[in-house]
Amino acid sequence: MKILIVEDDPQVISILKRGLIDIGFEISVAPDAFIALDMVASHSFSLIILDIMLPGLNGLELCKQLKKTYPQTPVIMLTALGSTENIVTGLDNGADDYLVKPFKIAELNARIRMLLRRYDGFQQAEDIIVTGDLQINTSAKTVKRADQDITLTATEYRLLQFLAKNKNKILSRIDILENVWDIDFNMGTNVVDVYVNYLRKKIDKGFPTNLIHTVVGLGYMLKEK
Repeated sequence: MKILIVEDDPQVISILKRGLIDIGFEISVAPDAFIALDMVASHSFSLIILDIMLPGLNGLELCKQLKKTYPQTPVIMLTALGSTENIVTGLDNGADDYLVKPFKIAELNARIRMLLRRYDGFQQAEDIIVTGDLQINTSAKTVKRADQDITLTATEYRLLQFLAKNKNKILSRIDILENVWDIDFNMGTNVVDVYVNYLRKKIDKGFPTNLIHTVVGLGYMLKEK
């Protein structure tokens, strides 16, 4: 797991890097808020640890910006400012946790793992759509059925995701055209039927139960039984 440390004190950086690398984390360091913003924009981090007293933009403002753009990345503020007012201000600016210097690596590690577990639960709840043994990961844009990876084209994926988000609902061909293709088609076209057939061959063929169903005269629906 990758952690970004935003800190300008070389001694604190050394302690954090040594302690967290020994535990098994991959560490990157940004000495100020502007470098941190650039790094977060170009790399994926599991968690961010930041100091409040930073050169230029302070940690409170940085935290606010990070949480606005990357709400699912947990942030721990690690600072010498330990009054109740400081802690409340840090949490009000979006921090998920607040640890006062001096600190113990063991306590920091426990807080990191607690946040990673919490956010992993949020991520799964938000990003995984489940219908029977079918799983769609909307973040990674991957599809599995019965733990078998299924490769879809971009259009097939959009169609399946639309059906899954509306599972157990009858969706007309017009509903599907408007939401999957997002352009005006000649309503006489059979493009929906063609792509539903493509999906069936990948999603249902070879499995004991069908998930994609035709409702005669009305449209299609995704359901478990």
